[in-house]
Amino acid sequence: MDIIGIIAEYNPFHNGHIYHIDMIKKMYPDSIIILVVSGYFSQRGEISILTKRQKVEIALEYGIDLVVELPFKFAVQSADSFSAGSIGILNYLGVKRVVFGSESNDVNLLTRLAKTQINNKDFDLLVKKYLDCGYNYPTSLSNSLKELTGYTVSSSNDLLGISYIKEIIKNNYDIEAVAIKRTSNYHYSKDYEEISNDSILGATAIRNKIKEKVDISSFVPDKTLCELGKNKIDYDKYFMFLKYKIITDNQLSQYQTVDEGVHNKLKKEIDTCYDIDEFIERIKTKRYTFNKLNRMFLHILLSFKKEEAISKDISYIRILGFNKVGQKYLNKIKKDVPICLITNITKDNYKLLELEFRASKFYQLLSNRDILEEELEKPVQK
Repeated sequence: MDIIGIIAEYNPFHNGHIYHIDMIKKMYPDSIIILVVSGYFSQRGEISILTKRQKVEIALEYGIDLVVELPFKFAVQSADSFSAGSIGILNYLGVKRVVFGSESNDVNLLTRLAKTQINNKDFDLLVKKYLDCGYNYPTSLSNSLKELTGYTVSSSNDLLGISYIKEIIKNNYDIEAVAIKRTSNYHYSKDYEEISNDSILGATAIRNKIKEKVDISSFVPDKTLCELGKNKIDYDKYFMFLKYKIITDNQLSQYQTVDEGVHNKLKKEIDTCYDIDEFIERIKTKRYTFNKLNRMFLHILLSFKKEEAISKDISYIRILGFNKVGQKYLNKIKKDVPICLITNITKDNYKLLELEFRASKFYQLLSNRDILEEELEKPVQK
């Protein structure tokens, strides 16, 4: 039996994710699929338009066997930290293959580029050179790889794939990286519904359509559409909380990703800004991109300090949901997992989840749902 890992944000879950799961089932018919999913906020620092529990329910509906949480300290960080948490958790759970979407669909190339980052002594110096020129980290990374290898990799999924492979190599994990070509030309999803040409659209484009009040029913399954209708996020309130925090906190530089110097710029510009888009435009540079600033804002809002982010250790794995296959597998391996497996919130494990509860409390302030009650519920079972 193949133990397959998926890493996702499902913000929101769409037809491309169905394609991803179906392709895994075709490639590995006798498999168990384990999903590591981020919660209320994304790697880009955005507010999730589906709650954590909604993501779990949808994932189980469309063929995932076991769902576990990617903790906030990994989920809302750079690609390397995101990958360290995700791959580390999957390794603890006995995953032997990680299957991810890729624009190039060339694992051999991505592996060579990952090894270049690890083994070439000039790589870090080149990245620093580009950073010093004002480029952001992904662009600096891409430029450095091109200078050393001649290959240009700028697509987000390939760059993330390189980070996954780096983690596997650096830690000598017994995990194979497998790519699935990202496509917008998928015709049929076995066991679920027909998917026509041009009905796969990326999550960013779908979120933009939602903001523009454009119909997205062609790009997401019915269950996602139904769940999205239950959510309401107050983005104006998000900005007001951020504005208050920046104005009143005189130690902004203690928070993760708030570099010395930029905190002065934040304080200078926030007084005369009236929405988040205007604020970002005032702060944004080649180095401080939209995504980096959004992550920074979340770190400030949740008082996520630099010392909390230093450790890359995984101290627990939180189980969010499973079907009968996933439950059987979990019961089989749980004695061999060397860290705490959390299925229910208790006095003993509550402290481990302190940062997650910080995130859930803040998300509840922005939404129309009782998120804290959902956090205390037992894992979803299908």
